[in-house]
This record gives sequence, C-alpha cells and structure tokens, in this order.
Amino acid sequence: MAVKVLVVDDSGFFRRRVSEILSSDPTIQVVGTATNGREAIDQAQALKPDVITMDYEMPMMDGITAVRHIMQRCPTAVLMFSSLTHEGARVTLDALDAGAVDYLPKNFEDISRNPEKVKQMLCEKVHTISRSNRRLGAHFTASAAPAAPAATPGASTAVASSRPAPSRSPSPATSAPATPARAPAPTASSA
Repeated sequence: MAVKVLVVDDSGFFRRRVSEILSSDPTIQVVGTATNGREAIDQAQALKPDVITMDYEMPMMDGITAVRHIMQRCPTAVLMFSSLTHEGARVTLDALDAGAVDYLPKNFEDISRNPEKVKQMLCEKVHTISRSNRRLGAHFTASAAPAAPAATPGASTAVASSRPAPSRSPSPATSAPATPARAPAPTASSA
C-alpha cells in the first residue's frame, strides 16, 4: 500500500518539485497539494493523507498554525520544511512543539545540484514518519518531551492554550533556563 502524501507550499516551483520527487517513488502517492495553511487543513480532512509536507511561511495561514489545527482535527504526521537560518531553527522547534514529527531544510540549491540525494533523503523521511503515523496520537500528547516529564506537561499545556514561547519549545536544550522560572531555585541550592 502506497504512502499517501499531501504537499503544502506557497511556492509553485517547490510544490511541483516535491511532488515530482515523491511521485518517482512507486511506494509514495501524492494525493493532493495546497498553497497555504487553510487549504492544508481542508485537504488533510478531505484526503486523509498519511504524511503532510508543510512549508512554514505561507500567506493566509502559516504552517505552524496549520499544524496545530490539523493535530486537533485529524492528527497526521507532518514533515516541516524550514530555512537554514537562525529564524528557521526557531520556527523548526516551534513546529515540532506544535506536533510536526520531523523537518528538512528548505534549500532550493540542493534540489537543483543534488537531485538524487534530495530524492533519497525526502523519500526516506516520508517513509519513516509515515510509520510513526500509527503512533501519532501518543506522540502528539507526549509532545516530544521525554527529557523533562515533570515540568513539560504544564508547559506544553500553556504553550498550546496561548501563543508559542520559543524559550519553552527546545526543552532538551534549554530546560535549565526554563526550569528556574517554573520551579523554585532555593530548593536546588539548599540540597
């Protein structure tokens, strides 16, 4: 059975290239495309893909907002594309916090320079995260937070109910700075 993929990107070139690359794998079927987050939500509900590839910067509704809505309405494995910048890194962490399963850098030069490498990497990621789709409900409720189970549930609830806080998103890397704000510091120094 082929892995069904929805490709979401506002760039017509990138949408076509990703669709062509994925369609070249006989075990992957591109079932649809969307040009913004709102279309992605509608298409996800209508087409029920196994995997969604999602750009984060789009008109009408960005990818992170779309991921949050998709996870609430029809949890689906999402592969996020992000730029190779500091801002891209922050957005990637926000996307993972919102429920995306994995990410790939969005690099147009690699697509034209190393098409076989890009094809192999993209198809492997799609296959890998499609297998995680069966466990997505558990993955999403855990919200990728095995490093700090005691502190993270309250933090992820706060993040989900309000706007994303980048300082809380990368919990494994920055749990030390975030912990003193949530847990009393004197307890650690008195012990």
